Amino acid sequence: MNYAEIKYYDIANGPGVRISLFVSGCRRGCKNCFNQSAWDFNAGKLFDETVEQQILEQLSKSYIQGITLLGGEPFEPENQRGLLPFIRKVKELYPNKSIWAFSGNTWEELASGHAHYEVTDELLSYLDVLVDGPFIQDLYDISLRFRGSRNQRLLDVKESIKNGCAIEWVDHPLYASHKL
Repeated sequence: MNYAEIKYYDIANGPGVRISLFVSGCRRGCKNCFNQSAWDFNAGKLFDETVEQQILEQLSKSYIQGITLLGGEPFEPENQRGLLPFIRKVKELYPNKSIWAFSGNTWEELASGHAHYEVTDELLSYLDVLVDGPFIQDLYDISLRFRGSRNQRLLDVKESIKNGCAIEWVDHPLYASHKL
């Protein structure tokens, strides 16, 4: 698996200061995607043990609230398989750090549809929040927090798994004044 970019101090892709890992590879091709350069699976650099260790070291800092997986598309089958061992380590070492992911797939597609693979359930089980759905230019709304178009949902993954359906994420009180 390759990655297109790593932001070690990101405040745009989840609450607080986070590390954002942009994986390479996306077959969806949303019109006006903000990160078209990451569509190519060969873009960027190899996500190897050295890169993993750098991220894990940065996650140890108390002011880093968690990690966010973006792309490209983290839920392309090869990316799911590449991310799972790393996310296991993150959760083992930092159980109190939140893990967010963005996907052009919907919850329904990931839970039991065309984007569900042998590793999907376990990968989803480590997530706290999933921002799901493709970016749709006609539904673009700059006022939305943590997403680009009105069709995209902020989902509480633990509650969604428990209930067997998509459950909206209830924002932390610190961010209650922001439109979600």
